[in-house]
Amino acid sequence: MTKVLVLGASGQIASWAIDMLAEQGAELTLFARNKDRISNIPAGANVIEGSADDRAALRQAVQGQDVVYANLAGNIDEQAKAIVEVMEIEGVKRLIFVTALGIYQEVPGEFGRWNRSTIGAATLDTYAAASDAVEASALDYTVLRPAWLSDADEVSYETTARNEPFKGTTVSRKSVAALVADLVANPEKHVRENLGVNKPGTDGEQLVW
Repeated sequence: MTKVLVLGASGQIASWAIDMLAEQGAELTLFARNKDRISNIPAGANVIEGSADDRAALRQAVQGQDVVYANLAGNIDEQAKAIVEVMEIEGVKRLIFVTALGIYQEVPGEFGRWNRSTIGAATLDTYAAASDAVEASALDYTVLRPAWLSDADEVSYETTARNEPFKGTTVSRKSVAALVADLVANPEKHVRENLGVNKPGTDGEQLVW
């Protein structure tokens, strides 16, 4: 049974992922700033309340895990540094870390300019710093950069490498969660890779839902 720590367990992508991971038979530890905001807690899951930049709380959560899945916001650069440090200390290697599209200015055209203006350069730079911290580590990481997120009840996605132009404009939260669940089930996939994630056929100069 794979032991999976979900950081940011109250998030909307994480909510889908938790259900999928439970169906796969994973042994789950759910970590969130406010445990009351976790919408679905599978039977047998361990729940820890804390901040992902709190190294003491992280060490408690990371110990004995096989995979850490981080889907965070806010001071994500500092959280990434703490996660990497604690995982390396505890000898836990596999990390799935979600950031955002546009952190490398890899989104082309007018949509790329709109994306950077709308999200904000400072926010994207913070996410880029988080990704850099993960990539500088010795961990077996996969960084995911999802497109703009929808609530569609569908799984439809494709990926692009870090050095490729980003494709598409949108993707469902359920699709990102399905990719996370696939990486947990097949931990040898996309190791030390940084992937853009989008729904096929959503290319355009504006959002295509």
